[in-house]
Amino acid sequence: MNRVVHPIEQESFRRLRARLDTSHFAPLSRAVVERVIHSAADLEYATDLVLDEGELAKGHTALHAGAPVVVDVEMVAAGITRRETVCRLKDAMSGPGLTRSAHAIRLAYEEVGPGALWVIGCAPTALEELLTLDASPALVIGLPVGFVGAAESKAALRGSGLPAVSNVSQKGGSAVAAAALNALLYTPLSSPASPSEEKQ
Repeated sequence: MNRVVHPIEQESFRRLRARLDTSHFAPLSRAVVERVIHSAADLEYATDLVLDEGELAKGHTALHAGAPVVVDVEMVAAGITRRETVCRLKDAMSGPGLTRSAHAIRLAYEEVGPGALWVIGCAPTALEELLTLDASPALVIGLPVGFVGAAESKAALRGSGLPAVSNVSQKGGSAVAAAALNALLYTPLSSPASPSEEKQ
């Protein structure tokens, strides 16, 4: 299904590329970097994001093959408009040593099992909980934001060896996490080496 790109979005990406040369990135990495920057109007993500093209390719394949997409909060789900997502936050409860966000991740894993794509843009404790599970994810987009635990949880994600998109700083959030997933979603499976058609 082809995506119709609005002229304002096309112009936004043209201006982005005029200010930042992204041509050295591998195709899927470039798609993610550009769409995250576009979502936040923050060029620093070009050096803040941590990406691996091979991991992105495997996540891209799984996504287009219909793997479940799990999000930590409804704001992330709202940003992913072309795919159904799983969010169990409404069903979750906090308890001793367990935040509501962490419990939601447990519930979601019980529902989807291994092989899902996980998109975490709000709660560091959600990402920390995911790392305790044997989730065997296709990809973890771990971009929680905040001054408490965000950078540390993303460092733990990178140290886990799981296939991941993360960033080094405390920046992040629902919009950028959704944008990273959308970059893969908008890139056709038939042409991962040339995502420019959908990267507008």
